[in-house]
Amino acid sequence: MTDASPEPAVPAAFDFSRLGRWPDVEAENLQAWDAADRLLLDTAAADLAAAAGGGTERKGSGAVVVIGDSYGALTLGAAAGHGLTGLRVHQDPLSGEQALENNARQLGLDGAYRPYALEPALVDGARLVLLRLPRSLDALEEIAGLIAAHASPDVRVYAGGRIKHMSTAMNDVLARYFGAVSAGLGRQKSRILTASSPLPPEDLPAPRFPVSQRHDVGLAVPLELWAHGAAFAGPALDIGTRFLLPLLADARSAERAVDLGCGTGAITAYLALTRPQLQVIATDQSAAAVSSARLTAAANGVGDRVTVRRGDALAGFPDASEDLVVLNPPFHIGATVHAGIALKLFADAGRVLKPGGELWTVWNSHLMYKPALNRLVGPTREVARNPKFTVTVSTRR
Repeated sequence: MTDASPEPAVPAAFDFSRLGRWPDVEAENLQAWDAADRLLLDTAAADLAAAAGGGTERKGSGAVVVIGDSYGALTLGAAAGHGLTGLRVHQDPLSGEQALENNARQLGLDGAYRPYALEPALVDGARLVLLRLPRSLDALEEIAGLIAAHASPDVRVYAGGRIKHMSTAMNDVLARYFGAVSAGLGRQKSRILTASSPLPPEDLPAPRFPVSQRHDVGLAVPLELWAHGAAFAGPALDIGTRFLLPLLADARSAERAVDLGCGTGAITAYLALTRPQLQVIATDQSAAAVSSARLTAAANGVGDRVTVRRGDALAGFPDASEDLVVLNPPFHIGATVHAGIALKLFADAGRVLKPGGELWTVWNSHLMYKPALNRLVGPTREVARNPKFTVTVSTRR
């Protein structure tokens, strides 16, 4: 490790400002790249050049893997800066995949990469991994375990993030799977962790994900939640959802309900268990959430009445097609507290509800979403409130 931060190595011709976030929320205080993306590309520059055929053993399409690239800065920076093709890329949010696709098309780089699920094929034989550190240690552990078990023995992992979102626990997680872990110097409030020498198979921890947990929610049997590492709240039942569940007994009757932003599928499974004739469509843009929700539905014996989709809000649902939508909306975009994603979900729910259809929502009371719900969906009344959460029902005009 040198005493100075690496000098910029991505050619100036690559203009990060040309990257957009769409279909994710666009706003003045939100951009599609940050200093951690630049630092990752700069730190890995020599290895990226070698992977492109710079005269060392690190050659060949598919040697480089990118995980957690928010909107394409890492993938397209590597492709444009080093002429790389065959990049293998995993992004948990669908909006990230779509933004990367849009940005790649605009920059003429759409043939430089292929998307993958978080599975062995993503990292099989990989020699270089660029990773944006997830905020969840569980997500990091699932990724680290996959790389250590399936990448090349000489793989090098550059894991970067904003310092304010990093902790020494991340080093500890990586050290459970790699023999060498080091931290680089900070630059522009960002830092890189470097991991190499994956432990031999006999020394690796047993795979821990997906994990499950049972919860007493007043039903005849506990509600069983399953979760992959990147799923929000893991196998726990978040307190907003716990507050909402029993109140759903008063939701309108319907042949089908939509769990919008389903997470691990708690609302989906509860609705199916309490309404034996109900069909439920669960949708989420997170690949980890979709996989988790499918496991949850199966574990609770309602898989035959549940369909789980990965989608951007309610894209693909016809206008005025649904009687009941239930939503526990996120109140942040990445690490930024921002109402934009909730407003987008409210508007899409308003679009797909039939006249007289209901949107049931639980939200942090300080966010004061009721005026937006009135405007985007229809007349909204408060169903219940506790010191932290408010539950409302909005009826489509």
